[in-house]
Amino acid sequence: MLHSVISSIFSSSTYSVTVTVGEYLICLLCALGLGLLIALVGRFRSRQSSSLSVALVLLPMIVQTIIMLVNKEFGAGLAVAGAFSLLRFRSAPASARDIVLIALSVAVGLALGMGCVGIAVIVCVLVLAVLFILSMFNFGKAAGGERVLRIVIPESLNYGEVFNDVLSKYTTSSELVRVKTVNMGSLYKLKYNITLKDVSKEKAFIDELRVRNGNLEISCTKPEQGGKEGI
Repeated sequence: MLHSVISSIFSSSTYSVTVTVGEYLICLLCALGLGLLIALVGRFRSRQSSSLSVALVLLPMIVQTIIMLVNKEFGAGLAVAGAFSLLRFRSAPASARDIVLIALSVAVGLALGMGCVGIAVIVCVLVLAVLFILSMFNFGKAAGGERVLRIVIPESLNYGEVFNDVLSKYTTSSELVRVKTVNMGSLYKLKYNITLKDVSKEKAFIDELRVRNGNLEISCTKPEQGGKEGI
């Protein structure tokens, strides 16, 4: 009795494509399995929030169901695309890695919604394999000696020359990327991107800078991955 009711719902003439209960459940289970795989690989060597992991598991199932409902309906497809485009305005800023995983979850859901189980599995496995390999080799991550150096100096100092010899002594490369006045123009805040020659000498480097800037504020931090930094 229950099976016949469910079958009648899926074969209703209100849908443009007839979907059997078995086909829907197979695609749904595939979406769940691939979503779990995406979430597990996404957490590898990444500080991923639990809410994002849950979303990556459920997103393929939701997208697959929606696409099955609007399959071959051009107007409905445009409406769904518009709804998905609004999601980015409702979510917190994410890293590029998280955006890739979300896009992969949507792609898997789209493929399964169109009934292309093989394509969904192939694209999911290949993308995650590449992501896993790149993560293993720390591809794209900053070198160990890269730092963001911020120095506060009095307005009387010539920031273009005062630190040149110290930077040459302790760094392989240095670039002044931002200058900002503070405290009614009586102080300057300088921001450098640098690469230290020897990380173990970082304290000696900062001590020499303190002598030059009158012991005002100095910070030396690792560059943020995928985030914005203020001065």
